Parts: sequence; structure tokens; C-alpha cells
Amino acid sequence: MSSNSHKLHVVFFPFMAHGHMIPTLDMAKLFATKGAKSTIITTPLNSKILLSHIDTFKKLNPTLEIDIEIFNFPCVQLGLPEGCENVDFFTSNNNEDGGYMFFKFLMASRFLKDQLEKILEATRPDCLIADMFFPWAIEAPEKSHVPRLVFHGSGYFPLCVAHCIRLHKPQNRVASSCEPFVIPDLPGDIVLTQEQIIDGDDESEMGKFFIEVRESEVKSSGVIVNSFYELEPAYADFYKRFVAKRAWHIGPLSVINRGLQEKAERGKKATIDKVECLKWLDSKKQDSVVYISFGSVASFKNEQLIEIAAGLEASGTNFIWVVRKNTGDKEEWLPEGMEKRTKGKGMIIRGWAPQVLILEHQATGGFVTHCGWNSLLEGVAAGLPMVTWPVGAEQFYNEKLVTQVLKTGVSVGATKHARFKRDFISREKIEKAVREVLVGEEAEERRRRAKKQAEMAKAAVEEGGSSFNDLNSFIEEFSS
Repeated sequence: MSSNSHKLHVVFFPFMAHGHMIPTLDMAKLFATKGAKSTIITTPLNSKILLSHIDTFKKLNPTLEIDIEIFNFPCVQLGLPEGCENVDFFTSNNNEDGGYMFFKFLMASRFLKDQLEKILEATRPDCLIADMFFPWAIEAPEKSHVPRLVFHGSGYFPLCVAHCIRLHKPQNRVASSCEPFVIPDLPGDIVLTQEQIIDGDDESEMGKFFIEVRESEVKSSGVIVNSFYELEPAYADFYKRFVAKRAWHIGPLSVINRGLQEKAERGKKATIDKVECLKWLDSKKQDSVVYISFGSVASFKNEQLIEIAAGLEASGTNFIWVVRKNTGDKEEWLPEGMEKRTKGKGMIIRGWAPQVLILEHQATGGFVTHCGWNSLLEGVAAGLPMVTWPVGAEQFYNEKLVTQVLKTGVSVGATKHARFKRDFISREKIEKAVREVLVGEEAEERRRRAKKQAEMAKAAVEEGGSSFNDLNSFIEEFSS
């Protein structure tokens, strides 16, 4: 940014969920490195998660401006349990009532509307980048004449899939919920089933909410996308032509964390010692370790965890497996003596792991993932082939990107979205997929493609790259 130009001030308003806060923090850091002033809005408990990362960033970059604005969020008054300021609160206990709680949480977030209005009126930033889950965050910026942009936290491909399904409703033309159909209009002949799509019932409360989300997007000044053009060119073009009036891709945002400490702490809540983890990986051969993690929301019942454990042991592969600890659960999911038998070959991390560092380590050769967009992009940036195991949200769409478009993935065989009775994946399927992603001619071909994509990801954010250019044009436009 030239010294005589106006200093851009961007306000970021992430949804209170780990998978939304992490990329928003990366985005705020990215804008700050470009000379903008970044302000992140969040609630008291979430601010504690963000502040440690911001402090680390400020120590490394003392001249850059990044701040937090804390909004009051009285959970109990809003009909939520005490301390329920983040989606993790009600997804960490295998909560059967997760869907109801999520909707209640969405509705409670509207309480933040007046506080948003006041801060925009007082500070008059150049733009507000608000999460898709805050469709009500369109009125306050309109009043203050502040442009509002939407951040979805997903890529072009899943957004295009959702658009075409909404428009053509191909699921209504098949005889059964498991019959495959090709998505009309979408490039690439992508095949899905009714059981894999996000619920399209517009009459439900959630359906009505998503109509509101789409309407607010139409009224917004555009969409910010955490992706890069070379990853999904046909879908970036399709999205900009048919779906959103304006869009800028500025990702992959995870690569903004360049220092060891920043990478180790990305998304950190409570973690294994990074030194211990890296030392263990250093002792392994190149591309010999498979990393298994299902993100911050998905969790499995004991019966499924037993199958994962047995499948990993049977594969004979080196592994790092991150298991989300469910409060109050006894460790009945671990086959007796497994940790002893796999000592030296396997590492089980209960809780949180330095994922970016593990994925980037040369010993890591494959990634078993739930296909959440953040994890998917981290895997792409690390150049890893993947075993895809989608669970909910838009993850089945993301799986198709990995397996059908990028051709860097092997499906474990999950067929049903979490809104149906979830698939039970056998140890045999898990063992087969893990072996398939690491060994053999096809595995080498997938690895070659994945490494090429990683090179493109890094080039996209460097000077002259597609994301670098999109970010610059965005800053130029909103600074003027």
C-alpha cells in the first residue's frame, strides 16, 4: 500500500466455531501484512482463543495493526447453557441434539446485531467481512454505508454444487435416496446421491434460514473465498459468472502462517508437545506415515473408533491418529494392548495436534480427513494424497473435488450425510484405503498430482500469483 493512500480498515466478524475463526484470523493477519488495519469481532470466551495467536503475530510483526473487539453474549439470557459461546461447546459430547442446539445458537447470535450497529457507526471501517451464518449482519452496514462482504469458509466447488442442486433439484428426479445422479449444469459430470446432499427442504426452519443466507449474499458487495484459482479454475469461473455478482479468492489462508510457532499454534486449544511430535516424525522414512484427523466438530461413537484402531493396526502403517476426547467417555474404544503393540509405529493424540506441522513433515505420506474445507486446503498445501471420509455439512461435495476432479483421493466408502443414520465403516475398508493411499503405482500418481497442486498453492500467494493479485485488487478498490 503506498504511503500517500488511505489506510484500509477491515472489520472481520467470524461465526463462533473453530473452523470459521481460524481462517478468519489468518485473513486478518494477511490484510495486516498488506498494511491494513484489521479488527476482529468476537465474544469474551472466544477472544481468549484468538488473543494468544494475535500476541504471537504481534511479537513477530510489531508494526502491524490487528485488534479484537469483544461483544457481550449473555448465554443464559439467550436460552443457552452457561459458557456456550462456541459451537464446540455442544459438539464435544457426542450430543444427539446437536442439530437443535446449532439452530438455537444461530438464532441467539442475532443478539449481537445492536452491538455491530454501534461499532460500525462509531468506527466507519472501509468494509465488513462477515460470516455467512450472520445473514442479519447486512442491515447494520447498510445503515452506516459500510460495504458488507460474505465469507463462506468453503471453496468455489462446493458453492457451485450447492447452487446447481438448489436450482435444478436433481435429487427429486431419482427413485431412491441412494440412486446416483449427475449434477446439471456443473462442469465435470459430478455424481452425488440424495443421501450426500445438504438438506434442501426449504420449509424447515433450517431451510428458511439458508434462504435468508442467500438473500443477504445477493444484497452484499461480494464474496471472499478461501481458495486459489489454479485449484478449481472451472468452478471459480462458473461461480463468478453464474452464482455471485463479485468474488475474490485470497487463499489458501493457512500458508500465511510461515513461522514454526505460528504453524504449531494454528487452531491450538490444547496440544501435544510439538517437539515430541516432530521428533517422532523425524525418526520415520519419507512418506511412510498416515495422519488421521476429523477436525474440530465431527466425532465418532466407540464402535466406530474401535474399527479405526483395528484398521490402522492391521494396515501395518506408521500413523498419527488424533482422537477427539468426549467429556466423560471411558476409553472403551481402544483395543486392549493396542498402544503397546503399535509402540514406535503409532502415536495417538487425545485432543488437539499441530496439524499444519504434521502435514508438512516429509515423513507424512497421506491424510485421512473428514473433508472439511480448512483441512482439505491444508492437505493440498502440504502436497498430500488423502483418504476421504466425509461426515456432514458440505463435506461430501468436497470429497468429490478431491476424488473426481483433483484425483488425489481414495474414498473410505462413506455414503450418508450426518442427517441420515451415519455409515458404519469396517476395519477392512479402513485398512484397504490406508494402504491404497500410501502404496502402489496409483498411489505414486496421486502423490505426483498432489505435489504439483502444493506448488501451485504456494505460487498463488506469492507476488504475481492469482490470490496475491485478487487480494491486491480488493485492497485497491476498498481503499479508494
